[in-house]
Amino acid sequence: MEPIVFDLNALNINSIMPIITVLCGALFILIIDLIKKQDKQFYVLVSSVVLLISIFQLIDINSVGRGFFDVILVDGIAIVSQLIILVASLLFIPLALTGGRFKEYEFAEYFAFFLFMIVGFQFMVSSDNLILIFLGLETGSLALYALIAMHNRQKSLESAIKYFTMGAFAAGMFAFGSMIFYGLSGSVEIHAIKGVLEANNFENLPLVLLGSSFIIVALGFKLSMVPFHTWTPDVYEGASAPLAGYMSIVPKIAGFVVALRFFDFLVAADNDVVYTLLWISAVATMTIGNVLALVQDGVKRMLAFSSISHAGFVMTAIVMGTTEAHAGIFLYWGLFLFTNLGAFAMLWISRHQSTQFDIRYDHSFTKFAGMVKVSPIGAVIMGVFMLSLAGVPPFAMFWGKIYLIGAALASDHIYLAIIMALNSAIAIYYYLKLIVFMFLKDPNQNDGTVYYKSGTFSLKVILAIAVIAVVLSITAIDPLLSFALNHVDASGF
Repeated sequence: MEPIVFDLNALNINSIMPIITVLCGALFILIIDLIKKQDKQFYVLVSSVVLLISIFQLIDINSVGRGFFDVILVDGIAIVSQLIILVASLLFIPLALTGGRFKEYEFAEYFAFFLFMIVGFQFMVSSDNLILIFLGLETGSLALYALIAMHNRQKSLESAIKYFTMGAFAAGMFAFGSMIFYGLSGSVEIHAIKGVLEANNFENLPLVLLGSSFIIVALGFKLSMVPFHTWTPDVYEGASAPLAGYMSIVPKIAGFVVALRFFDFLVAADNDVVYTLLWISAVATMTIGNVLALVQDGVKRMLAFSSISHAGFVMTAIVMGTTEAHAGIFLYWGLFLFTNLGAFAMLWISRHQSTQFDIRYDHSFTKFAGMVKVSPIGAVIMGVFMLSLAGVPPFAMFWGKIYLIGAALASDHIYLAIIMALNSAIAIYYYLKLIVFMFLKDPNQNDGTVYYKSGTFSLKVILAIAVIAVVLSITAIDPLLSFALNHVDASGF
């Protein structure tokens, strides 16, 4: 019997170091907690340092290829998407310092779960192996269920259970779809599946469509695509405001990358059924998300439906199938990162011990009436985020929306561009609704604690970064777009 030879070159440790660093950080927090309990400032510091190290390791990668025995894919898309995940996480974690009365931040497990979740999403965007994508999806999702449940609000456990139930259903759909494509191609790697299907000229088209339908359902849940969006407003409402904002960004960029890798060759092969399914899903998601946001009485639920609409808007880039549109995914979501996380951070700073103005909602529109007279700086900052989400120039989201609409026109998707423009116009109404409440209505009587006139230093820094990024985004559009285009082009999309 010949001895097994272990080839260290096949390991290519540099390809997986950004992920290993975050994983080791999570394990380190758990070990330290076993030795001696620490305060949350220590856990925030450790988590932030780990994320910074991972970012520098990611930037230091100067070659593309495969690693970890060819299951890790190091390409431009993996690098850009991991950067978005890590930067969003780095902006999120200091918000734990502002939650004095929320007990989840006192537990080391909260920060360990948070880092485990990041590892899962990093695996999702750094592989085209369906098994590893599935493991990443479940690792990230299971940790996220726990983070939601740890929030000490009455609705949090209900939200976590609802998210878990829907997540289990989506995981099953992904497994069924992967099984079908494995049966068709004999491989679980997307590039190999692509090669076999194209070589056979998609001769088993009914099975290809069935497998694609299962994958669309699975990713539709993760991306809050209609009709798989029903969990979103309830789960966001039960989660803490910062975690809800984080959920609207990081899990979705991971889902977009998987959808891009999987459906790109099906769209490019002129598969009319898959193209039509994606087209209808994207249009329905942006439109229905907008319509439902119009009738909400709670700001957090409005932002939840708004994030559904934004996901549909970005999904159009996969429908277009061009390099410019694919780069637009990362430009748009990078700008959305600062805008939406900032908006949810403002909900965090305006939290209150009890619902004072509405029986159901913590953040009703009525609560923000006359905010400019009670907390003028807070009202201006929140107004900037709303104008950006509405796509009003010169704020950040305007550039993301105009670029994707331009990409639709350039690729002859005229009707899609018209629908995108109409939805952008509709969205202005419900964002301006909050601005009207803040600036044009009289303030409600309160005990002086509904709006915090000053936050902790970490919160001020995060909000300052978000506001500067949103207001001065025009100065960074060209370098960001060039960066995204170069990395997408290098990935062969």
